[in-house]
Amino acid sequence: MWANRAWVGPYFPSTTAAGDELAAYATWCTTVEGNTSFYAVPPAESVARWSELAPPDFRFCFKVPQHITHERRLRNIAEPLDEFIDALSPIHDRLGPIQIQLPASFGPDDLAVLADTLDHLPSGFDWAVEVRHLDFFAGGSSEMPLNELLVSRGVDRVTLDSRAMLTAPPVTREEIEAWERKPRLPVRPVATGSQPIVRLIGQRDSDRNIEEWAPWVPKIAEWVQAGATPHVFTHTPDNAEAPELARRMWALVAELVDDLEPLPEPEVDSEQLGLW
Repeated sequence: MWANRAWVGPYFPSTTAAGDELAAYATWCTTVEGNTSFYAVPPAESVARWSELAPPDFRFCFKVPQHITHERRLRNIAEPLDEFIDALSPIHDRLGPIQIQLPASFGPDDLAVLADTLDHLPSGFDWAVEVRHLDFFAGGSSEMPLNELLVSRGVDRVTLDSRAMLTAPPVTREEIEAWERKPRLPVRPVATGSQPIVRLIGQRDSDRNIEEWAPWVPKIAEWVQAGATPHVFTHTPDNAEAPELARRMWALVAELVDDLEPLPEPEVDSEQLGLW
């Protein structure tokens, strides 16, 4: 997300109007996971506004609508997929990998369907696949064909790591909801394409999150040094401190990668700048 009103004041200028949060967010982070598209194709007026607010080097990583991935299960999807891609055309030049998040019931028996889908995706876009069927995390004859398929098509595999979230019992409503809804899957830190996506799910203690996520730092640095462009997203149940967590993780990677492209200077209230 980028339009979190809780960030206005602590992270965004207090004058940030509703609907303009993306411009402020883009001074904190250079990419965003567009989760809203999973529930519906974004309206044209929204995409046009994003085009106005996002700088040229910003990247959106939207999710394919669940109507395509969960309801149709990648069958007979040419028309709705074209509709989705057309809706994003105003920001084509700022799209990162488009994520195909598959349901937990989509398993090895569906791999041929996934292969056919990848072979008929619209050209000119980057793609990533997130699987949740446990067999795809078991290695051997179930997982290897998936990774080989993604490598052969140059498609990235999304990695979700919810381990940090589980290090403290849930207390708030948001934490309880996250415990109930977030998947608990083995972690597979593999790059099958040139833009690996990592989704880090934490808890309310920011310092504890950084400690739990620290093993990712050398892996992300390794990918960068190999010429890849990782997209790393930091989440907590309430996302109250997500922008700061993202920049803290970036700073740790920057310690290992000398020529890492710097992040933009955050846009905040002038009195806050005086405290830093």
